[in-house]
Amino acid sequence: MDAFASFFDSQSASTNRWSYDSLKNLRQISPLVQNHLKQVYLTLCCALVASAAGAYLHILWNIGGLLTTIASFGCMAWLLSISPYEEQKRVGLLMATALLQGASIGPLIDLAIQIDPSVLITAFVGTAVAFGCFSVAAMLARRREYLYLGGLLSSGLSILLWLHFASSIFGGSAALFKFEVGYL
Repeated sequence: MDAFASFFDSQSASTNRWSYDSLKNLRQISPLVQNHLKQVYLTLCCALVASAAGAYLHILWNIGGLLTTIASFGCMAWLLSISPYEEQKRVGLLMATALLQGASIGPLIDLAIQIDPSVLITAFVGTAVAFGCFSVAAMLARRREYLYLGGLLSSGLSILLWLHFASSIFGGSAALFKFEVGYL
């Protein structure tokens, strides 16, 4: 229980260091912060791959359900109780949590495949495009203003580009055209 108390104490102590002025700071991003952003996005990408593997394992062997959900919550609690200095153990637990969460949502993904498989493909492509745009913006931004705007603008532009390609390949629709024109 002390581990949870120390976690929340460190969270409340770190909120004292944050201020609204730090959000308005649009100066250069230090190389140390850029390196941290790269590590965060790489870790998030690996967790997404582990989650996708968990969902795929459910599709293959039907392992997802209540037991994997409980195990996922157990891994999250264990992750919170570990010292921040044990980085390898924490990353391993994060990947285990992501794998179990992927297996837990496997029944939902299986249901979506049975109803309409194109929904799953559309969700995957849209999420991958948005995640890729935010990742590239975080890795390439030298100033904070580009970090804030780059991900949003590139995601919107990419989604419009892919919608335009999809409508030209699969036949145009008036509703999609109105959406593209209204969005621009």
